[in-house]
Amino acid sequence: MEPLDFDRLAAGLHALPPSCGPVRLVAVDGHAGSGKSTFADRLAAALGGAPVLHLDDLATHEELFAWTARLRTQVLDRLIRGHAAQIHPYDWTLRRFGPPRPLAPAPVVVIEGVGAGRRALRPHLARLLWMDREAEQSWARGRRRDGPAQAAFWDGWTVAETRHFAADPSRPYADILVRECPEGYEWLPGPAGTTRPNRIVTDSDRLLPPY
Repeated sequence: MEPLDFDRLAAGLHALPPSCGPVRLVAVDGHAGSGKSTFADRLAAALGGAPVLHLDDLATHEELFAWTARLRTQVLDRLIRGHAAQIHPYDWTLRRFGPPRPLAPAPVVVIEGVGAGRRALRPHLARLLWMDREAEQSWARGRRRDGPAQAAFWDGWTVAETRHFAADPSRPYADILVRECPEGYEWLPGPAGTTRPNRIVTDSDRLLPPY
């Protein structure tokens, strides 16, 4: 493991070829409670304020993982054409979708959430980052965060997430594994990290993060 330098990571992502129209789409995936949102916000800041798409805006109580069609019509199809995405964020309290909210086709767009590295999305990704925290540890962290009022939701969620990753795993396709530590974050190449094109190599030919 090596310390993760956000500025260096951001520079490398900007240097990649576009993957979704003019956009470099970067996914941050991992188990619920693994720290994806916090990491994605840090990465977006290092990218100069890159837009962040939270998959919680596309999922619903009834469709925790059946949001691929919404992602395609509201986001991918529009970004591919160089247009701003038009997201109708789901209100988890009112249980309905809200008014449209634009998401600009910036040079880099971060998409974060459980399933961000799913099979249907991977062809459009410039890079896939996986928050490398075990499922049970992540879920316990999430339950503590949300409190006892959400216990029933978490009981159903863990079953649904387990089924999702059994059928459509993301970690085997990750370019970078990210681990949270007391000093920040550490990284190591993911299963796909040493085979991706456009990797960066130093003068001594030591593999750097594949971004």
